[in-house]
Amino acid sequence: MTEARRLVLASASPARLALLRQAGLAPEVVVSDLDESTVTAPRVAERVALLAAAKAAAVAGREDDALVVGADSLLEFRGQAMGKPADAAEARERWRRMSGRSGTLHTGQALLDVRGGSVASRDVVVTSTVVHFATPTAAEVDAYLATGEPLAVAGAFTLDGLGAPFVRRVEGDPASVVGLSLAALREQLGRRGLTITDLWRR
Repeated sequence: MTEARRLVLASASPARLALLRQAGLAPEVVVSDLDESTVTAPRVAERVALLAAAKAAAVAGREDDALVVGADSLLEFRGQAMGKPADAAEARERWRRMSGRSGTLHTGQALLDVRGGSVASRDVVVTSTVVHFATPTAAEVDAYLATGEPLAVAGAFTLDGLGAPFVRRVEGDPASVVGLSLAALREQLGRRGLTITDLWRR
């Protein structure tokens, strides 16, 4: 039997934590406190990869023996990166532009294998999923904004929360839209000689 490894999630995202728990995993949460404004890249997919790696590295430096997962998501819409909106007015404007259209949600995901206080291996991937938005009414947008949910998430929408009725469909990995690709994590673990079932805690 494979020796149990600690899984550490380098993210404060409740959605990512819930996703891992629903998949039978029991990660410990250690927030990286990374200043995301310091990480830039010419393309959105590159930036989420760099952000995920930086978050994981910040937490890995505090660990002795653990599998550290860092992730970051951004919506690319009409060539523009969309993280969390600054306020309700910005979120409303985004929904005005996104309604009836589609964007690509990029999720960067880094897995750092820490052994003896050093990073033994580093694996960074990006999962990109096309999200097709519905056309909510003005009243629906107002009600959604009033909940505060769109202000706390990349792209001002969720697939696993109150924003789900306003997403018509996705093309790609739905879990990555929530914030972390379980399929990609399985492959990352496989490259370390592990299976995701090795980390099941139920």
